[in-house]
Amino acid sequence: MSKTIRIGTRDSELALWQAHTVQKKLNDLGYTTEIVAVKSQGDIILDKPLYELGITGIFTKTLDIAMINGQVDIAVHSMKDVPTALPQGIVQAAVLERANTLDILVHKGNLDFLTSAGTIATGSLRRQAQWWHKYPNHQVVDLRGNVNTRMQKLAESDWNGAVFAAAGLERINLKPENYINLDWMTPAPAQGAMLVVAMANDEFTKDAVSQLNDIETEICTYIERQFLKTLEGGCTAPIGALAQYDEEKDTIEFKGVLFSVDGKQKIEIEKSVDISEWKKLGFHSAQEILNNGGAELMTQIKAILKK
Repeated sequence: MSKTIRIGTRDSELALWQAHTVQKKLNDLGYTTEIVAVKSQGDIILDKPLYELGITGIFTKTLDIAMINGQVDIAVHSMKDVPTALPQGIVQAAVLERANTLDILVHKGNLDFLTSAGTIATGSLRRQAQWWHKYPNHQVVDLRGNVNTRMQKLAESDWNGAVFAAAGLERINLKPENYINLDWMTPAPAQGAMLVVAMANDEFTKDAVSQLNDIETEICTYIERQFLKTLEGGCTAPIGALAQYDEEKDTIEFKGVLFSVDGKQKIEIEKSVDISEWKKLGFHSAQEILNNGGAELMTQIKAILKK
């Protein structure tokens, strides 16, 4: 085991938890590791176009640059934050076994607002659109920051609740008593999964990290991200997707949705296919949505988001 694998991470509590989880797994396999916390440095001027297609992942960019500059060997991300097109020279090395995929509503002990007027907070267009689809009379306010910051903002606000990914709160023991599962909300593609990326030319590190890969999670998140990529959603459009493996039937159960920004329009698809057909499932599902009014809807969404 020749070299020390340097694990790059953002310095939020959740990001550090994810990095330490990967570190422990690698240490258990006999590898030497160290964690390097990299602060998001905002807009670093890049002298080379790392991001083709104009896609930038605000959470992943700083770590990508640290990897390309040779400061770290791998980076650990919440997979739902990672653009579907990775920068040149960086590859997906492992997808860890998936945690809870659900979105949850954290509230303040009183759910009466669900049947009347209410205000909920989320920074996600996908959650906002689905909330408005179900509760068109509610107000939705923007909420950003890491999970700790968002929980604190909720506590200090007069909002009725805020939407979170269950997995993030569960990982750092922040999930409060006052929550409900939003099982009607389709999660973000790859929600609940952790992704480890490495440099394409680093065989030692890729070989080490590949031992952490969970094949079922890899396949399901591949389908969801292919669906997202085919719709050209980037990380921002109101797109949800969930693929689940049914062991008894040996099938993949897939659900994908595209909403208008205001939540009024919803185009959805549900499919059950034999496991052997997984490779094109996300692509074909997205094509059906595009042919079913989704292409026009994506054009409208892009026009709204450009404003």
